[in-house]
Amino acid sequence: MKKEYSIFFVAFLVLCSNISAQQPTPIAPQKEQGHINSNKFRQLYEELATPNMYRTASGAPGSQYYQQQADYIMDIQLDDQNKKLTGKETITYTNNSPDNLEFLWVQLDQNVRSKTSPSPLIENETLGIADMPDDFVKQHYNEPFDGGFNIVSVTGVNGKALPHTIHQTMMRIEMPTHLKPGGKFEFSIQWWYNINNHLTDRARSGYEEFEDGNRAYVIAQFYPRMAVYNDVEGWQNSQFWGRGEFALPFGNFEVNITVPSDHILDGTGILTNRKEVFSKTMMSRYENAKKSYTTPVIIVSQEEADAASKTMATSKKTWKLKAKNVRDFGFATSRRFIYDMMAVKVGNKDVMAVSLYPKEGNPLWEEWSTKVVASTLKSYSRMTFNYPYHKAISVHAKQQGMEYPMICWNYGRPDPDGSYSDRVKFNMMGVIIHEIGHNFFPMIVNSDERQWTWMDEGLNTFLQYVAEQDFSKAYPEAVKPYDVFPSRRGPAKKIIPYMSGDQSKISPIMTQSNNIYQFGNNAYGKPATALTILRETVMGKELFDYAFKTYSKRWMFKHPTPEDFFRTMEDASAFDLDWFWRGWFYTTDYSDMGVKSVTQFVVSSTMNKRAKDFINARGITESDLGPRVYLVEVGSEEYNPTESKKKPIENSKVLKEYLMDNFTAVERALLKSPKYFYQITFEKPGGLVMPLIVKYTYADETTKTITYPAQIWRKNDLEVNKSLATEKELLKIEVDPEEKTADIDRSNNNWIKP
Repeated sequence: MKKEYSIFFVAFLVLCSNISAQQPTPIAPQKEQGHINSNKFRQLYEELATPNMYRTASGAPGSQYYQQQADYIMDIQLDDQNKKLTGKETITYTNNSPDNLEFLWVQLDQNVRSKTSPSPLIENETLGIADMPDDFVKQHYNEPFDGGFNIVSVTGVNGKALPHTIHQTMMRIEMPTHLKPGGKFEFSIQWWYNINNHLTDRARSGYEEFEDGNRAYVIAQFYPRMAVYNDVEGWQNSQFWGRGEFALPFGNFEVNITVPSDHILDGTGILTNRKEVFSKTMMSRYENAKKSYTTPVIIVSQEEADAASKTMATSKKTWKLKAKNVRDFGFATSRRFIYDMMAVKVGNKDVMAVSLYPKEGNPLWEEWSTKVVASTLKSYSRMTFNYPYHKAISVHAKQQGMEYPMICWNYGRPDPDGSYSDRVKFNMMGVIIHEIGHNFFPMIVNSDERQWTWMDEGLNTFLQYVAEQDFSKAYPEAVKPYDVFPSRRGPAKKIIPYMSGDQSKISPIMTQSNNIYQFGNNAYGKPATALTILRETVMGKELFDYAFKTYSKRWMFKHPTPEDFFRTMEDASAFDLDWFWRGWFYTTDYSDMGVKSVTQFVVSSTMNKRAKDFINARGITESDLGPRVYLVEVGSEEYNPTESKKKPIENSKVLKEYLMDNFTAVERALLKSPKYFYQITFEKPGGLVMPLIVKYTYADETTKTITYPAQIWRKNDLEVNKSLATEKELLKIEVDPEEKTADIDRSNNNWIKP
């Protein structure tokens, strides 16, 4: 018996083996490949720098945070006849870093206008179809203007020459020994350069020449300036190609500027010899201006400026300015300047709001410039910190908008007969608000403009929008015929044309300055809109304002990075905003949300097909479920047209029994009885994650708006479902009714009951 069993078993194995050999090997079902976490709500750890002792995970400066200091003593000479600037500066550089420095880097920004500058060579050029004659001559016939620095000498404190190397807009200076932590190094530079006409070459500084032969000078980037050395990248010695602006250390300045004696000059810092350069009449008017809080006081009138313009003095006068803890220095000078001032209360101290402008700016400038300065200081101080300097100056330059500590140039010129359009007026007011606002970002909250333009231009444009609306309230007569200031940037709908444009010509906000497409939209408009939406739609003004002020105060007179801003906004608000920063700042995704479908249901006491399928699959009975409320889709096979003519709630005894069995009499009295039930599917064709704002309109014309947080998309980035139970029939659904999410396509935003 045992032997027979063994033979049978062996035969069975052979048979199985033969069958196995004859059958094809089963193919394992194909599985989808694994994937990385692409959820738009994942944390930003991959994008952000690792926190350390210099910059904390909260976004605040760390325990070992440091920054360098560069102090300047300068003597400057303006040669008005030859349009030439000459200077000698002594720099005392303090190494507050923990590192030994082998050499120093100095910025020579004027070299971008050197004849040999490679900056024009990197630009794309095409022949114009119909050029203006002067543009055509400039491009094809004229020799390029030579406005680069001429470095006469670089010497140490002992007067001996220091080895130095100039590479485009950067100069490396070799020190006799390494500069140790805590050490100071003093050296001097003598230089000169030809001043450019900023109207013809669109430069940030230079002169404008008037028909009478006089000039108005707005002078900046005029001296060799220390580069930044920090914990993020060591020396910030990226070349200046003309677009990405500046990264500069803080320091103290003593600057003596010699100009023709009939010039009116103002600039960064306290004027220390006012009685020497002001006439007695000017001094008297200045004292009155310090007590005037509503009306600017004329220090130099148009008639006085006209008189000086005719004589053109050849004698000289030196204006002495001293500034503490500033990152840069600028000044403006001309014998054609009208000069006015008024005081503005900021916190518990007075600040002087100042304007300088030629008669070509009147009457617009005399009417509004200084008032705009004063209003701006109040608005920005409310949103950030009290303005710490003693003055803020607005200088009229025909087509220029540019900023420096305590001083800026602004455009906006009436027609020759003194008339001006609303467009000219509001552009002038807007640019003054913007450039005065730059005193806060980046002159005090000192971000790296060479890398991240949005950190000063974007944040500033956002605050400009806030300040423009404040100005409407302070001076309602100024914004007529509008009810509020007609802001160009800030509101969500203003950025839609850009974000819905050609993706090949759009770059993320987090793009290095020189590589940005559509510079104005990317660096100014989009971040301003992002922050407006963050404030008004996502976080709410109270939480946002607290966090934004926290960031501003943490980093005033310091060097923040993008991570410091992102982290601080979350740290001070308890808002997880990684999804927001990623979408708005690291991608070119756009916002597009809509209503995909709306399905109405009625209550039924009869089990529907979905419920039957459910219990059949589990081998249970209807009685096992206990009391249930069933919903039947209107228009489906299970829908009973006869019952539908009645009020849906009355069709269901089960619902009433459920209420009786599960709620107390007191609770039942508080319950509302929904009669209409809807399932709504919302879609998101756009990649940008945003809150879903929905306005529901009912048959009695009442409305209800619900804001579903952005996290509603966290598990399905394409579509989500919401159910709605209501006593009233639903007639209309509208997504983003007030255009607060920059939705680029509103064709899918509405549903109306058929």
